[in-house]
Amino acid sequence: MSYTKPKAIPLTVAVLSLLLVSAVSVSFVNGTSVVDGVVSEPIYGVVSSGSKRFLGENNATGNSSLVLAAERTHRRDPLEDRSYYTGGWNISNEHYWASVAYTGAPLFIIALFWFVACAICLLLVCICCCCCRRGRYGYSRTAYALSLTFLTAFTIAAIIGSVFLYTGQGKFHDGTKHTLDYVVQQARSTVDGLRNVSNTLAVAKHTGVSQIFIPQNVQNNIDKVDAKINSAAETLENETEKNKKDIMIILDFVRRILIIVAAVMLGLAALGFLFSILGLQVLVYILVIIGWILVAVTFILCGLFLVLHNATGDTCVAMDDWVKHPSAHTALDDIIPCVDPATAQDTLSQSKEVTYQLVGVSNRIITNISNINPPSGVGYNQSGPLVPNLCNPFNSDKTDRKCASGEVELSNATQVWKNYVCQVSASNVCSTVGRLTPAMYDQMTAVVNVSNGLYHSGPFLKELLDCTFLRDTFTVIHDEHCPDLSRYSKWIYIGLALVSAAVMLSLICWVLYARERRHRKYTKLVDATYGQESNAGKSHG
Repeated sequence: MSYTKPKAIPLTVAVLSLLLVSAVSVSFVNGTSVVDGVVSEPIYGVVSSGSKRFLGENNATGNSSLVLAAERTHRRDPLEDRSYYTGGWNISNEHYWASVAYTGAPLFIIALFWFVACAICLLLVCICCCCCRRGRYGYSRTAYALSLTFLTAFTIAAIIGSVFLYTGQGKFHDGTKHTLDYVVQQARSTVDGLRNVSNTLAVAKHTGVSQIFIPQNVQNNIDKVDAKINSAAETLENETEKNKKDIMIILDFVRRILIIVAAVMLGLAALGFLFSILGLQVLVYILVIIGWILVAVTFILCGLFLVLHNATGDTCVAMDDWVKHPSAHTALDDIIPCVDPATAQDTLSQSKEVTYQLVGVSNRIITNISNINPPSGVGYNQSGPLVPNLCNPFNSDKTDRKCASGEVELSNATQVWKNYVCQVSASNVCSTVGRLTPAMYDQMTAVVNVSNGLYHSGPFLKELLDCTFLRDTFTVIHDEHCPDLSRYSKWIYIGLALVSAAVMLSLICWVLYARERRHRKYTKLVDATYGQESNAGKSHG
């Protein structure tokens, strides 16, 4: 079965991280399948692009469907005549994306209205300048003072918005990077775990005592599962590195864009204020044209980040709902291929089978060779207390087994067996009391180490296959990373909204203040000329 790459979730950095976590489950689940303790080709309980088995596919068994983030995603759906969307978080549903995108509609409408309104105003100004005669200017001290006051206030607001935007994008970048680093670390730990299992199985195939090894059919099964685990680990590692690189490129690009926007809007507000105060009307009008376009673009960016903020929040809530309802069928099952507990148990039986067989090899050597007293000249001259058997943690049906009296556990068998090792002559015959030659002890130690390694890999495999590992990862992301992602994405769109509105109103104030300043200057000039003429008339009189 080929590797199935999970679907990416647009616009959501948190879900881009989810993509990496999904690869953990996809890579391993598509790599192994065991039926009745024997490794075989994947046949059921494995998720592929053509067939998916969900946790809650049968309501008769008590499982049910769950709408993820139902309350949070209860929004207007423009594709359904603005009726409320009730499908919850579901990236494969176009109505979900329409409802999320609709949350940014007010900002998109403001951007469109601003762009069109300014275009109409500029056209009317041009017509008036070309076709209308100029009358005498009027001047109001109140209008002049108010325009200057508002210009100053909106310029300060633009500066605050730019600072807020710059700070928010920095924290958002750091927060998403930390989330990504955590997910990559989890993926790498899984790769290490898979490779440890693979290496242990490979060693088990060639591990034996006195030329007695595990059965050939078990060795063949080890070859199959070993190849699949190695392929899964390699795929997971490659996909993790590739996705990390791609996500970091996107994050860095977004960061540069936001820094540029913050700097440009701050510079625009400062220059507009300066040129207005200095009365540089031509430069003010040029900045108005530039600002007209930039404000529209910034409002669009603000709308996009509002959509991103809502999509990120939806994803975090959806992950939490999925973790809290492990048996329910949800939209996350489409991209998180968890198998049912029965299949997970079948997969674990292969490692149990190898452990069972290895312990059996060791105990057969102890029972049939070490613990018998052969006639003189037969065997290796073993003598002394009998060697205790190794405790097999599994019964023949792979159920858990308790150690019988006198058996030694895997954890301390090598230390106990040291007491039964004899010293040997050049012909490898015991020359002192003991029932194990050093060579046999080394071989049995290898058996214990491999068996112990496989036994302790069981919980890891089970957590991976029944999605406990993934649910724990999602819990950490939801509890420790989602609050920062939500908070700082909110900072960004608030900063964008503030700087957009402030610069938009500043543009209006630039024009009004420039007009009032020009009228004030003209009025003073006219008054001064009229005063001079009056004085001249009086002197002639």
